[in-house]
Amino acid sequence: MESTFLTLWLSGLVLCLIQCVIALPWIWAIDPLAFRQYLKEPKSWAPGAIGGLLVAGFMLGQFISYKADAAVLQFYGRCYGAVLHLQLIVDAMILLPLLLLRLWPKGGAVALAAYREAWRQPMFWLLTGVSMLLLFVSMVVPYFTFGDDYKMMKQIGFDLTMLAPALFGVLAASISINEEIEGRTAITVMSKPITRRQFLLGKTLGILLSAGAMTLLLGWTLNWALYIKPYFDKLEEPNDTMALQATAELEPTFQRLALEPLSEELTKGAAAWGGESLAQHIGLLLGFGQVMVMVSLAAAFATRLPFVVNLVVCLVIFFLGHLSPQIVEETRRATQMGDSSPLQLVGFLAQMFNVVLPALEFFNNGPAIIRDNPLDLWDFARYVLTVTGYAVMYTIIAALIGLILFEDRDLA
Repeated sequence: MESTFLTLWLSGLVLCLIQCVIALPWIWAIDPLAFRQYLKEPKSWAPGAIGGLLVAGFMLGQFISYKADAAVLQFYGRCYGAVLHLQLIVDAMILLPLLLLRLWPKGGAVALAAYREAWRQPMFWLLTGVSMLLLFVSMVVPYFTFGDDYKMMKQIGFDLTMLAPALFGVLAASISINEEIEGRTAITVMSKPITRRQFLLGKTLGILLSAGAMTLLLGWTLNWALYIKPYFDKLEEPNDTMALQATAELEPTFQRLALEPLSEELTKGAAAWGGESLAQHIGLLLGFGQVMVMVSLAAAFATRLPFVVNLVVCLVIFFLGHLSPQIVEETRRATQMGDSSPLQLVGFLAQMFNVVLPALEFFNNGPAIIRDNPLDLWDFARYVLTVTGYAVMYTIIAALIGLILFEDRDLA
């Protein structure tokens, strides 16, 4: 009994220590000066912190002992993993802009200012809140798919996690960059030792970071929505093979944190959340590639076009980027059937758009979700990395076009 108590206490201590370490970046962000002052005087806080950690580990160990049911412990382990995941998202939101500032001081300063300006806007939180609400509403909507409601809801969820950041990024880039140029604010910024290249690229990266933060928050919400969905549809048993594969590979790592069989059930729940998060984040990365392309195009056009025109142009590119491959395929089939004369011009324009505009259909998660045969997680990950490389290259091309348009723009 004594060894069981000791191992439960040690397991709870390790799990609490992990949460405390992950919390340090956002605790520092709340009050950096006070945080540095406390680090210089460890004698004033170390005994209290160590004592609080020991008490928290004891309480968690007692909680594990009290909730001895495996299913209940796995649910609380999932909650533990969700809190850890949310803390990592906050850490990324804090540390990535600071890392960019350290690597690229002048451009990073512009990016940090654009990033802070973006997530302080009510539009950021409005779109995030509405999208989260729609993700939960999608759980109870009947899709009438004869057993594939879970897949349909998952597809809609990934579409929402792409559309909301893309819409915000395009609006933010169109408004922020164009207003600073037209309002002559850019002259004030570039009167300091900041070049046009650093200004435009910094603005674009700052808006992309804010769109990435929105994507991560919506991905966290999507994880919960996908977990809760089966409880609203008892007749359907979801079988997400990629999430199960990721969970199976992460579970041994999580179980090393458990020193007792009861705490193993808690870490199983945390591993389930981690595996599902890993599988979903690969899909989120695929959708974010589309966000990168659209935001970079909006930032490039904002150097010359007003907000309304820029928004219309981006919408046209978005729809043509998705439709041009289908138009090319349909005109090719019509040509093979002998009905070529009326569609020659349509086919030529579709092929031109397909070559010049980004192939946004590559960023669609649908073929990986709605399929009969299970898809291997790492095969899908390799495909996503390939498409993400394409998105990065197109983003660089769009940024170069934006620099060319901005180079001879009169700011006075």
